[in-house]
Amino acid sequence: MTVVAAESLRFVDLPGRRAADPLSELDTSSSARVVRLEHTPGRRAHRHPLSEEVYYVVAGSGTVWIDGISSAVAPGDVVRIPRGAPHATVPAPGTSMHLVCFFPHPKLEVNTEETGIIVNPTEEDGP
Repeated sequence: MTVVAAESLRFVDLPGRRAADPLSELDTSSSARVVRLEHTPGRRAHRHPLSEEVYYVVAGSGTVWIDGISSAVAPGDVVRIPRGAPHATVPAPGTSMHLVCFFPHPKLEVNTEETGIIVNPTEEDGP
């Protein structure tokens, strides 16, 4: 069993987000990421070429953009992103979001690629 206490999470700045990888020091077959997002216009998309991603919206609302398709998301929602699909999550204006992301691949450092795609959903795309 592994328990990673919230106070031990080390957040780092990634393009457009702050993230902590609580399982990065373990020899596991999967990985997880805790993400904090603030609303900013024009968020850069990224992708995971080696696995899909599943995330849970803990707090906040906004829009998830996956390979050209937008959908509103809110607390309690679960999102599945197919392997290799460019994607971004954009908090609604004036809000922030907290996500917990899961990957069936052990190393996020080789499974995350930033793209040149800028995502800027309109208000009609949001909740």
